[in-house]
Amino acid sequence: MDYESKRWKRKRRYILRLDGYKDRVAARFGKTQEANTVHHIYPVDEYPEYAWEDWNLISVADTTHNKLHNRQTGELIGEGLQLKRRTKPGIDWRRHRGTK
Repeated sequence: MDYESKRWKRKRRYILRLDGYKDRVAARFGKTQEANTVHHIYPVDEYPEYAWEDWNLISVADTTHNKLHNRQTGELIGEGLQLKRRTKPGIDWRRHRGTK
């Protein structure tokens, strides 16, 4: 995934706007935090077919992002694994609150 490409930068801006520049994971715990990163719920290395899907992208703060996956290996950890389990491929979790 080329995170420096124009296509990704456009997608990133779109997702951040869609989520109101708020950390959607922190919001689940009643916290308000500004988002500056877009996270792939299903990792792009394992699921390249989901790389550009809105339902697979979520706005988070850097501190939250570090809790979702191991920054060295890219492997999902803790909350990242839970988020993946709660997210059904192809279902827009932003519209279907019960599927979060």
